[in-house]
Amino acid sequence: MGGLVVVVGSANADLVVPVDRRPGPGETVLGGDTRVLPGGKGANTAVAAARLGAPVRFVGAVGSDQFGDLVLASLTGAGVDVTGVRRAERPTGVAYIAVTPDGENSIIVSPGANADVRPEDVRLDGAAALVASLEVPVPVVEHAVLAAERAGVRAVVNLSPVAILSERVLAVLDPLVVNEHEAAGLGNLLALGVRSAVVTRGALGADVVTAEGTTTVPAPKVEVVDTTGAGDAFTGALAVALANGDQLVDAVRSAVKVAALSVTLPGAQPSYPTQERMNRSANSRP
Repeated sequence: MGGLVVVVGSANADLVVPVDRRPGPGETVLGGDTRVLPGGKGANTAVAAARLGAPVRFVGAVGSDQFGDLVLASLTGAGVDVTGVRRAERPTGVAYIAVTPDGENSIIVSPGANADVRPEDVRLDGAAALVASLEVPVPVVEHAVLAAERAGVRAVVNLSPVAILSERVLAVLDPLVVNEHEAAGLGNLLALGVRSAVVTRGALGADVVTAEGTTTVPAPKVEVVDTTGAGDAFTGALAVALANGDQLVDAVRSAVKVAALSVTLPGAQPSYPTQERMNRSANSRP
C-alpha cells in the first residue's frame, strides 16, 4: 500500500444513453435504454486510485437521495474513505451522457450538491498527494492546493472544466492536467506559471511538459467500447504513482495504461481496472 491520495472533486450519478449519433441543434434522436451509474470527475478519480490499491480519501458532497446513496456505495465498495463527504440538502449532481458506437461521448453536467463543497471539508493529514478537479467551487480547489503546499503534499489539478485559478495556486501545481482540447485553448502551459503539465491525447497517449522539454508517452492500442471517465482513470492512476514517489514521466506511463484499459469496458467507475487486472493485461501482451 502506497501513500494516501486525497481527492477533492465532484460526485455525480451518470445517466448514460447509447445513441447512433449525437443530435444537432433543434434535433431529436432516439437512444437506447438508460443506464444509471456512479460518476463525477472527483469520485471517478478516487475510485480509479483505490482500485489500484492506494489508500484514498474523498472530499465532496452528495444529496440525501438515491443517487447520493449510489455514489457513496460505489466509493465505499472501492475502499475509499468517505468521511469527508458532505450530505447536502441539494440533489446529488447528475451527468447526462450520450455515447456513440465509436465510444465517444457528449456530456451535460448538473452540479447540484457539488456546489456545496466547502474549504473546511478538506483534510490533508497523512496525505502524500492531492488531486482536485473543477466541478466543485474554485475557492475550495484553491484552498486545497495552498493547504497542500503548506503541508508538503504534492498537488495535482485536472483543470476540467477549465476555470481561472490564481497565479499563486498555479505556481504550486506539479502537474496541471488538461486534455488536448483544453490545452489548445490555454496556449503555452508553462507560461501559466505551473511547475509541470500533462496533456492527455486519448488514443495517442499523453505529453509531459516540463522546463526541460516535452516527452510524449504513447498509449497501448485497445478496442474502444466507451471513453466515458477515461481521463479520470488517468488522473487517479497518475496521483497514485506520484504518491508512491514515481517520477512524472514514469507516473504518466502507468496512467496511460490504466486509462487505455478503462475504455475497453462500458461506463466510468465500473470500467476501472484493479491492480490484478492490470497485471493480467501486462502478462497477456506479446
